[in-house]
Amino acid sequence: MGGGGTEAFPDLGKHCQQPDCKQLDFLPFTCEGCKQVFCLEHRSYMSHSCPKSDHNSRKVIICETCSISIETTGHGGQDEEAILKKHQNSGTCDPQNKKKPICPVKRCKEVLTFSNSSTCKTCHIKVCLKHRFPADHACGRAASSPVSVSVTAPASVSGWWNNKFLAAFASRNGQECGKSGGGSSASAPGNPSVKAY
Repeated sequence: MGGGGTEAFPDLGKHCQQPDCKQLDFLPFTCEGCKQVFCLEHRSYMSHSCPKSDHNSRKVIICETCSISIETTGHGGQDEEAILKKHQNSGTCDPQNKKKPICPVKRCKEVLTFSNSSTCKTCHIKVCLKHRFPADHACGRAASSPVSVSVTAPASVSGWWNNKFLAAFASRNGQECGKSGGGSSASAPGNPSVKAY
């Protein structure tokens, strides 16, 4: 028999090329690195100790000065120290980039990223998602003063809504909601109405 199968079906399946396995597998896996055939148990790079396991991988190093990641895969065998030194001499290495922005609310230490931050539409302060509502980050204060959570903020917001409601209520002149004329709740006899049963 050649590569696999049985006497009745010689072209069916392949034998695992792991030296201590040689199992006949009808659904074999071909390794992308070494191009050998393996069974389900030995298909991973680690399980068959593939010598070319990093053929398709990307490696990066982190600059300790500016916290930027630098890819090392396309540098043709240069060591990491030479790549870091080249990055630091290039002029793109800025130590001020290392400090990450945090939420300005007092006692909040959440680091702000593009996915966990929100900019308030009223005061234009960038805060974390926990403090995105105006009542949570004391939105009424000036942007130059230190931001802290205030207990009186919800009362001022509800007072504004209360005044707006009272003004709308006074403008109704005793009419019921949704009715254009008269204070009676029954429909006028001249207007036919549809009743659903």
